[in-house]
Amino acid sequence: MIDEILLDAESRMEKASEAYRNVLAAVRTGRANISLVEQLQVEHYGQKMPLNQLATLGAPEAQLITIQPWDQSATDSIMKAIQTSDIGITPQSDGKIIRLPIPQLTEERRQEMVKQLHGKTEEARISVRNARRHAMDELKKALKEHDISEDDEHRGAAEIEQLTQGRIEQLEKFGKEKEAELLRV
Repeated sequence: MIDEILLDAESRMEKASEAYRNVLAAVRTGRANISLVEQLQVEHYGQKMPLNQLATLGAPEAQLITIQPWDQSATDSIMKAIQTSDIGITPQSDGKIIRLPIPQLTEERRQEMVKQLHGKTEEARISVRNARRHAMDELKKALKEHDISEDDEHRGAAEIEQLTQGRIEQLEKFGKEKEAELLRV
């Protein structure tokens, strides 16, 4: 019973960590990286889908992302999705290829992005803590229903706490690495 609760908690924490890594990948650092736009939702033919399912993405230069739609009729939808997103880049199109020139980040913008990064890190920590709370509630419920003993509940709680601490430290490490990357000129 405890093993199932621990596995569920670990799975939930891993999902929170994975979501956080995806958020970090989309944070702009002044260098072209297709992860900045690949999950951008584009509405085309009445459906929303990620950009990487509509076009070939590339970063041929350090300051340029290219988007080549497989269906030329999707170009306008892709342009609109980029313009309404919060990445802050104006797309340029020649009808066949959409170019996203990545401007260098100013010091002020870097500091602003670090603040946003701290907010995203806190959201990820909250997700991990929510997984911990859910697991602790499951332990208490199992104890109340006499499925486990008090000793097992204490041992399980200690393991969940240890798992939570490890995951939060991992999130902090990812955040620090991204912050250093953002502040590097």
